[in-house]
Amino acid sequence: MSHSRQEKIEALGRVIDVLDELRLKCPWDRVQTNQSLRPNTIEEVYELCDALLVEDDYNIKKELGDVLLHVLFYSKIGEEKGVFDIVDVANALNEKLIYRHPHVFGTTQADTPHQVELNWEQIKLKEKDGNKTVLSGVPASLPPLIKAFRVQEKAANVGFDWKNPADVWAKVKEEIAEFEVEMENSDSIIGKSEKPSPTPKMIAEYGDLLFSLVNAGRLYGMHPDTALELTNKKFISRFNSIEAAAKSQGRRLKDLTLEEMEQLWQEAKNNEE
Repeated sequence: MSHSRQEKIEALGRVIDVLDELRLKCPWDRVQTNQSLRPNTIEEVYELCDALLVEDDYNIKKELGDVLLHVLFYSKIGEEKGVFDIVDVANALNEKLIYRHPHVFGTTQADTPHQVELNWEQIKLKEKDGNKTVLSGVPASLPPLIKAFRVQEKAANVGFDWKNPADVWAKVKEEIAEFEVEMENSDSIIGKSEKPSPTPKMIAEYGDLLFSLVNAGRLYGMHPDTALELTNKKFISRFNSIEAAAKSQGRRLKDLTLEEMEQLWQEAKNNEE
């Protein structure tokens, strides 16, 4: 499916017109602010990410519309404040895209995606309002797992990376060993104490281990957020199957033994194959 450039422009124009009218006539839309919309924006982006993860084209289209609405809404609020509007947003984006792609619009050479990323880091450091340091471009509010990936990626783009990706596994094993030492010296584990209370050192070693695993995945082209979310969905599906099987027997999950739950887990796992 493809529409002409004119059709695309007209469609966007209609959305802007509808939003303008809602801002005037709808009691809810009229009172929205940057701060009141922010939680909704986060939710909409996550809903889009859910659809992207499973390649659900119908919901990708739907959620993209919701995200676009928020882009236009913030632009409308900016216009009302007299600081910017959607034209300024689009023009700033155009300028940034052209400036950051000198291999397309200039004479810089970049034949691979990695070379493009290396160029980007240098360009961002040179921009007037760009990153002051290599890692300053990583948003502070990013979820820690994604933040770990991004800081590693940015560091790698300026040469701070493993020369041989296979060597990273030695680091992972080292971090596992250090974490195990802290675990062995602690009573903070379910079964050994009623309420585990990890020491700061345990938490630090656990963080180091997670960071090294994120790094290993990155070197092999795997994003931790995507991989973990796929596992989350798999676990939820199998656990729901266990719960449904228990209900079909007229029982509750807490009435099942661990062995019975494990058997139902294996059945759910086999049904996926």
